[in-house]
Amino acid sequence: MNTSQLTLTLATLAALTTGAALAQSTMPDAKSAAGAKERCYGVAMAGKNDCAAGPGTTCAGTSKMDYQANAWKYVPAGTCVGIKTPSGMGSLQPVKG
Repeated sequence: MNTSQLTLTLATLAALTTGAALAQSTMPDAKSAAGAKERCYGVAMAGKNDCAAGPGTTCAGTSKMDYQANAWKYVPAGTCVGIKTPSGMGSLQPVKG
């Protein structure tokens, strides 16, 4: 391989590497790709909460009843307070009961 071929090969490799790095830095992360989410209290069905199910529970899947006021589920951002349940509307904060 002569000097001009080596120079061309290195320049091509540098361009490809730079292009790949730029493409990766502009790709949305997994959370953004899935859409923004917010915690919504009082909307999860029994055993289907994402976390925070109150005293005596550990986390996800531990709510004891449907629409438990202190258990939350991830929902698309901006939709929580519009979710109607038999117990009332969804809440961005734990519902005091």
